[in-house]
Amino acid sequence: MSAAPVPRSELNLPLAITSLMKGVVYEDLHPQVWRHLVPLQPQIRDHVAVIGLTLVVDPSEGYAFLRQLPDDENAEGAAVPRLIPRRQLTFHQSILLALLRKRLAESDAADGDTRCVLTREQILEMITLFLPAGSTEARMTDQVDALIGKVVELGFLRRLKDQDDSYEVRRILKAFVDAQWLAGVQEGLQRYAAELGVPTAQGETDGRS
Repeated sequence: MSAAPVPRSELNLPLAITSLMKGVVYEDLHPQVWRHLVPLQPQIRDHVAVIGLTLVVDPSEGYAFLRQLPDDENAEGAAVPRLIPRRQLTFHQSILLALLRKRLAESDAADGDTRCVLTREQILEMITLFLPAGSTEARMTDQVDALIGKVVELGFLRRLKDQDDSYEVRRILKAFVDAQWLAGVQEGLQRYAAELGVPTAQGETDGRS
């Protein structure tokens, strides 16, 4: 049962904006902030636009975040210093994000469960094909743990407190990994697999959401 809406006279704009400035706001993790954020969307957009940001909200998936506006969309037409830095992904980080996005789509198609949970061993199995040949088991494990740690840091995986080696694929991944991005990664995977002489079945992505 959803919580009662906050009366308009009690809506807290500073709470919503400062929470967004700290990172992604999730309906399930930040229910109190969410109750203020959703009805204040027009006001939030007006406030953050002056610093070159825009609000992205997906009520059906339950997340909201701030995204940098392209220079040509700024109101004054002049470049605004970036508040949200661009993050350059490594090849293997890109592969893991593509594989996680594919698994999320498969989970949605299979049972419609709102949570897509993977164990560390499942993630290791997904990415192993694309790790450097000749790696020892210990080195491979270290590489995968480092990859998982980075994706957790980026906010696309969340460690589950009640399950030691399990991770939830956060649905915000759908907002960042679209069909065009997946197509580019898939092309790279095919070239990489061709060099290794192995099939690409594990790395195939169709971009469906």
